[in-house]
Amino acid sequence: MNPAEFANIAQAEQAFWWYQGMRDILSRFLDPLVSGRRVRSVLEAGCGTGYNALELQQRHGWQVFPLDLQMEGLAYARTMGLARLVQADIASLPFRSAAFDAVVSLDVIVHFPRGAEDRPFAEFARVLAPGGLLVLRVSALDMLRSRHSQFTCERQRFTRTRLTQLAARHGIRVIRCSYANAILFPVALAKFRLWEPLTGQAPQSGVQPVSGWLNRILRLPLAAEGSWLGAGFNLPVGQSLILAGEKIA
Repeated sequence: MNPAEFANIAQAEQAFWWYQGMRDILSRFLDPLVSGRRVRSVLEAGCGTGYNALELQQRHGWQVFPLDLQMEGLAYARTMGLARLVQADIASLPFRSAAFDAVVSLDVIVHFPRGAEDRPFAEFARVLAPGGLLVLRVSALDMLRSRHSQFTCERQRFTRTRLTQLAARHGIRVIRCSYANAILFPVALAKFRLWEPLTGQAPQSGVQPVSGWLNRILRLPLAAEGSWLGAGFNLPVGQSLILAGEKIA
């Protein structure tokens, strides 16, 4: 990822509407899947600043191993007091096979060129214990590629079909897969396919501060989606995809 984006994320991820909303969506999606499941050791593959690893650790009591390729992110993780930090490539994980009860990877494999996503996915499957849980979030739909996508060095986006087929190729049984960030889909489509091309904007981070009232308004659609997903319903379209799967024993 563009190293400059780590500073933007670190400043925004606690209060920015997208980060708050997507954390809530992930929690609502994940909670029923982990209830009653034995999960102790968890790899976060591509932890960024480490904020999500901290949240997972505090929410579930898991022993999380935050891993990232770039020291820019791990430096922030260290300031949060996170332990077990690892600098490594998710396509070549430095762990024994079947080492983890769960692997979580959020918005990371999109940074691999299309066709290269099997490399990290094979590693996720390898380090998962039989019956272990894989939780994956990726950017969705090529039509939503934006100036922010270019700035962060995002190289591909997924459809639900392509993501579930990727899981199946590597022995992951899909438990659930849904789009997310759906209500704002028309706004995103207009911005990325009409406004940005018309204005000729250069690639830039989409993590930009907004006023408090706007931050609260933009948070509402994601809160509604969190409730919908938490009730067990999937969304048919959206800007992100969330997959939960289980390694076939």
